[in-house]
Amino acid sequence: MSMVTVVGSMNMDLVVNTDEIPRIGETILGKELLQIPGGKGANQGVAIAKLNNNITFLGKVGKDGFGDELLKSMGDAGVNIEHIEREDISTGIAVINVDKEGNNNIVVIPGANGRVDSEYLNRHISAFEDADVIVFQLEIPLETVKEGLRISKSLGKKTILNPAPAMDLDDEIIENVDILIPNEHELGRLSNIEIDDDDSIIRAANVLFEKGIEEIIVTLGSRGVLHIDNNGHKFFKAYKVKAVDTTAAGDSFIGGFVSSYMEDKDMERAIDMGQKTAALAIQRIGAQSSLPTREEVQNFR
Repeated sequence: MSMVTVVGSMNMDLVVNTDEIPRIGETILGKELLQIPGGKGANQGVAIAKLNNNITFLGKVGKDGFGDELLKSMGDAGVNIEHIEREDISTGIAVINVDKEGNNNIVVIPGANGRVDSEYLNRHISAFEDADVIVFQLEIPLETVKEGLRISKSLGKKTILNPAPAMDLDDEIIENVDILIPNEHELGRLSNIEIDDDDSIIRAANVLFEKGIEEIIVTLGSRGVLHIDNNGHKFFKAYKVKAVDTTAAGDSFIGGFVSSYMEDKDMERAIDMGQKTAALAIQRIGAQSSLPTREEVQNFR
């Protein structure tokens, strides 16, 4: 069976539901506070596991109650957690405000995620060797992402990077990425091109193709997805659903995409599965709590 390794962050999400997200200097009343397992890396790992794929996770949590809960959530979902290490520091935390339209803003406190270093990756090299696809995000130190991508390519593995949260990346990182999955803002940051329409997205993609990336999948929220490679581009409309919470929209898309892509490398089918997975997830509250099963995705119309 094909296997994927996800290298990334693990956070406990503290979700505040409000009618509207407060502006600077404004105080509002919240409706409820929820504690939900999250973290971009962990969300993507759980999404892949719930879609019945063989997935190993590399990351760190603290020796605290949040760490206990995150390990249990991931293990219960079917993620191989044997390589996860624990540190004498707090587990990563994300404070998320979600308004009545499902929009959100997020503040992340890295905690143990900041201890995911190159030495840790090399201690667990078997997780790279055993995988066919390696998935990364940017909620762990950039030098660790760089080293992980270098290890992956030296072993001949397929690499996928979700460049979130948005930040500048050097060419050594970019040249070791096979498939890049950014949103418009992240793509603009990486290419130094202002994104204001589909033509500018394609221009930005071309900048990154020159640096070694093979394919780019730009997530456009409620509009859909634009897939671009050296042969051209294709737009995929989003499924129309009522958004309740968009917190894990990107992570669920990546989970669905990777799960399908691992099976037959069919890009269009993988994008469709990613969109279905995201459409189901945004109709529910929370990150990992919102992620659908394979049966739910297959039955989605």
